Amino acid sequence: METVSTNRAFGGVQGVYRHASRETGTEMTFSVFVPPHAPGAKLPVVWYLSGLTCTHANVTEKGEFRRACAELGLIFVAPDTSPRGEGVADDPDGAWDFGLGAGFYVDATQAPYAAHYRMWSYVTQELPALVAEQFPADMDRQSIMGHSMGGHGALTVGLTYPDRYRAVSAFAPIVAPGQVPWGEKALGGYLGEDRAAWRKHDAVALIEDGARTDALLVDQGAGDSFLEEQLRPELLRAACDAAGIDLTLHLRDGYDHSYYFISSFMDDHLRWHAARLG
Repeated sequence: METVSTNRAFGGVQGVYRHASRETGTEMTFSVFVPPHAPGAKLPVVWYLSGLTCTHANVTEKGEFRRACAELGLIFVAPDTSPRGEGVADDPDGAWDFGLGAGFYVDATQAPYAAHYRMWSYVTQELPALVAEQFPADMDRQSIMGHSMGGHGALTVGLTYPDRYRAVSAFAPIVAPGQVPWGEKALGGYLGEDRAAWRKHDAVALIEDGARTDALLVDQGAGDSFLEEQLRPELLRAACDAAGIDLTLHLRDGYDHSYYFISSFMDDHLRWHAARLG
């Protein structure tokens, strides 16, 4: 693991790191904030999965999470959103909603993406092992959150591994990718046209198929231009109601899809996570 940069912040250390990933076959960059702590202490870990077009840097620079993480004693980890580098396939038309910066947190099965796009295994297996080895992380106390495409990732990962992640939350998540254009393009392109294979990467479908978690927290901007076509939180509400999952869904008047929105409610989410991480 190579250290790209470190900066002191709120008594802790904000670092950016790079390593050679066996899953993606590329170099991968991620950021970790470690709050101030006693020598030898092990700290709970909050994973943050970012959205379309983002890297680790968006939330690191604009998420405004460090003050709360320092107060609450939370390690905050932000991976990249896709493999990158020479030979990594991109959208053939250069679109921003597929390919580079848009890995959708799945392990691709379709050529040419299967060679490198293994973001599910990267964020659920490889990177956690590296974080456990290199940082003072208590891997028995993990939680996960994300935004937009990363909200989709957080929900699906959390529902798939309910015993690993004690809290799951999202900002403006793509809750049912199998029913919206962003998701249909991504899941079709990465996983093929068999929609049965999509269901394990669709939060609403996972809940319909029996996946459960104790509680979910979702914040959504009412002024989000993607709300009606791509995000559709009402589908998650219906699925959670039918399954008896405790969903707290806030529709925030006047807020859009940006980090102005995310940073406004980041503190609420981190406190919600901290209460469940112990």
